Amino acid sequence: MLTEQWNTDTPGVVRLPSGRLIRGRGLRHGLPEGRTPTLAVHLTDHRPPEPPWESLWVPWRDFWLPTDPDEAMRTLRLAYERAAGERVEVCCGGGVGRTGTALSAMCVFEGMAPGEAVAWMRRNYHSRAVEVPWQRRFIRRVFAADTPGSRPS
Repeated sequence: MLTEQWNTDTPGVVRLPSGRLIRGRGLRHGLPEGRTPTLAVHLTDHRPPEPPWESLWVPWRDFWLPTDPDEAMRTLRLAYERAAGERVEVCCGGGVGRTGTALSAMCVFEGMAPGEAVAWMRRNYHSRAVEVPWQRRFIRRVFAADTPGSRPS
């Protein structure tokens, strides 16, 4: 499916090095004006209300890690792939830690090393993206899983 992409001046939209546009946002801040996503990935501890567009839920407590890291990686990979032709957003409560971690994982999918992915997201999305050490470890796990011949530890 090829849809009209995000406007690059839409709050929270980041252009990954591949050119994919993905919007990160905080659910507590409300829905921004303008286009709505075609796919939203909710990173929350409780299942959110169903929006009028397609959504996926990754159980993930604030300041922690996804309940099922492998399923989270599969969901983020799917969202990343769909962002090539759709309006994808990734969101959590505040739009910083979990969202920044998920967006950093997508940078790893593009070939960045974990530290580079976190630094890139802090420069291009939010200065506090990936808030706690175990979220940085999750990015390293994504890297290990995404690297041929490697396994997550």
